[in-house]
Amino acid sequence: MGRNNLRTVISFEVGRTLGKRKFWFITLLVPIAIGIVIVLVSLGNSTAASTSDARSDAKLTFTYSDASGYVDPAVATALGGTIVTDEVAAIAAVKSGDEDAHFVYPADPAKTPTQVYGVDKGLFGNGEYDAVATQVLITSAQDQIGDPALTALAQGNVSVTSTTFTDGEETAGFMGMIPPLIFVGIFFLVFMLLSNQMLTSTLEEKENRVTEMILTTLNPTALISGKIMSLFIVGFVQVLVFLVPVLVAYVFFRTSLNLPVIDLSSFTFDPVQMIVGALLAVGGFALFTGTLVAIGAVMPTAKDAGSWFSALIVLMIVPLYSLSLVLSDPNSPVVQVFTYFPYSAPITAMLRNAFGSLAGWEAAIVITELFLLSAIVLQLAVRLFRYGSIEYTNKVSFKTALSRPKTTSTARR
Repeated sequence: MGRNNLRTVISFEVGRTLGKRKFWFITLLVPIAIGIVIVLVSLGNSTAASTSDARSDAKLTFTYSDASGYVDPAVATALGGTIVTDEVAAIAAVKSGDEDAHFVYPADPAKTPTQVYGVDKGLFGNGEYDAVATQVLITSAQDQIGDPALTALAQGNVSVTSTTFTDGEETAGFMGMIPPLIFVGIFFLVFMLLSNQMLTSTLEEKENRVTEMILTTLNPTALISGKIMSLFIVGFVQVLVFLVPVLVAYVFFRTSLNLPVIDLSSFTFDPVQMIVGALLAVGGFALFTGTLVAIGAVMPTAKDAGSWFSALIVLMIVPLYSLSLVLSDPNSPVVQVFTYFPYSAPITAMLRNAFGSLAGWEAAIVITELFLLSAIVLQLAVRLFRYGSIEYTNKVSFKTALSRPKTTSTARR
């Protein structure tokens, strides 16, 4: 019977939530906005590409003077340059628009900057002048050195591959941090989208004055458990709704959006880290959901519950303000407090898990703490809802709610 009640609550809550136009409006608002941005960016990139092609067809011409002797005339000519001796006249030609640009190479280009004068082509178009002036010097230097390998070394074009070890095992490095950090993003996304619904899931029945009727047919534990489970299901639906447009944009619009090709083989997926990250995210979500449901059972209106909600948000995000400390000194007292304090533990532990500073025994303690406290908060939420359901206009006293069973038992005797 209890299982049927739980299934009924979950089915009703999920169906009621997914059937609301407001839910789909809020859920689809961001994907639609992403789609609009994709279309606009695609059109903008197409226009920019057309403009770039038009500019490439019209080759840049420039004059230059060289006090260093490093500029190779053949290189400058090939790039559209003409050497001049009268700098004043050359700059005047640029001002009048008769010439695109004029470059003044100093005696020591390594210490003194090259002066560039050009016709204004806009903030981004003006960068072409600097690029061409620099290319003239680089290509001229390459020709004088003669050896391509030495030229690359002189420019600092040297690739370095680093391998680090922890306790004799090779560490994954930056590419191993990204996969576990996904759980941090999902946790934030789902919580921010569903926080209001978590808070009002028990308030709706109280404000509609139907809680007494519900409690005559449903067990409070099944009711609250069903609400929390329905929030998990709705959160999963919202994550899918957000991920689909992102995947579509990457698969079909990667070229037009100038998105880089993501090579999944370059990422390191540590099974232990991924499992720990998933458990921390689920445990943290369960704790915050149960807490908000309990707050909703205590407060008569959503407005009264707002201050408690703000406090939870602060507790959740406060570890982000100590991110540098989490990275540099995870064993510091501050980070340790954030790691084990229940309402700051999810974010702190997920960050440390991604950065590789969360030991296995620490992860086990935090995960156990989150799930155990979630179960306790669930029972508390059930009791608060049971005795707070008839308090439509007043806040429920924790002392009264927790002591009510004893009083009732005595009265029956």
